[in-house]
Amino acid sequence: MKLYTIQEINDIVKGELIGETNNKISGAEQLDKANENQISFIISSKYVNDWEQSKASVALIDYRIKADVKENKALIKVKNPELAMAKLLEVFNPGPPSFAIDIHPSATIDKTAKIGENCKIGANCYIGKNVVISDNVVLYPNVTVLDDTKIGNSTIVWSGTVIRERTEIGAFCIFHTNVSIGADGFGYRPSEDGMSLVKIPQIGNVVIGNAVEIGANTCVDRGKFSSTRIGDGTKIDNLVQIAHNCNIGRSCIIAGTTGLAGGVTLEDGVMLGGGVSIKEQCTLHTGVKIGAGTGIMNDVPAGKVMLGYPAQEAKDMLKEWAVVRRFVKEFANK
Repeated sequence: MKLYTIQEINDIVKGELIGETNNKISGAEQLDKANENQISFIISSKYVNDWEQSKASVALIDYRIKADVKENKALIKVKNPELAMAKLLEVFNPGPPSFAIDIHPSATIDKTAKIGENCKIGANCYIGKNVVISDNVVLYPNVTVLDDTKIGNSTIVWSGTVIRERTEIGAFCIFHTNVSIGADGFGYRPSEDGMSLVKIPQIGNVVIGNAVEIGANTCVDRGKFSSTRIGDGTKIDNLVQIAHNCNIGRSCIIAGTTGLAGGVTLEDGVMLGGGVSIKEQCTLHTGVKIGAGTGIMNDVPAGKVMLGYPAQEAKDMLKEWAVVRRFVKEFANK
């Protein structure tokens, strides 16, 4: 474990150093849990008291916040403590699990599959017919990649993930544990006699761009026909449902337990809070932001911020909540 001086830390984040400490820094931790060899961060003035009580030797602090330093403690003022901390966490990162051998002998690889250079394939992986895996791809143990799938350069796939047939995946993607890519979309219609449900075949695929990250236990279903698409740079949290034929643009953010029904379109830069529900065939235009727990029933114009169930513009929803709260208080006092 490498130890860093306060000056070395400041050289990484390029902030303004206030105070001094001779303690070496080995990692990062929350203010209330840190020890003298750890760095923490202060993003709000409400944490200043925690800093005064903390054992941390140094903290990154928003340059607009005022806080004192004691003996053998220091602050580093930065414009964005969270981004500065991200740089440090890269430095302190102990790294991923290692592979004793590049391709484990228990992995099953079809003879028609093409495996690029410097790939690592863990124990009990399955790679089907005509799969193409580009250079530097990492498949951790128990990953399944079915027929005719293509995976781009330097993509990382964690254990338990299943990538169904004909999926196309770009470069530098990360799929976390137990992701499901390309399962059948949820398509049923009542039979002619009304006595049963008829399953509608789902014959499309999934196309995922570059630098997409998908969290654990998230499902991205194949298109009924054509493709379900996820654009470059989009980040998806754990436990998200992306239904058939959704079209997600570039650099979108989708928080956990959100559900997109079939045919939803998110244009570039859309941000969805946790637990958002979006009705089928809705389009959220560029830069839309949706608060946690919101239910979207209609298209949303570019740049709008929406809250509530069903959704309204945030400013209107907040006014409505304030009126309801005031009414409840007045009624309770009668």
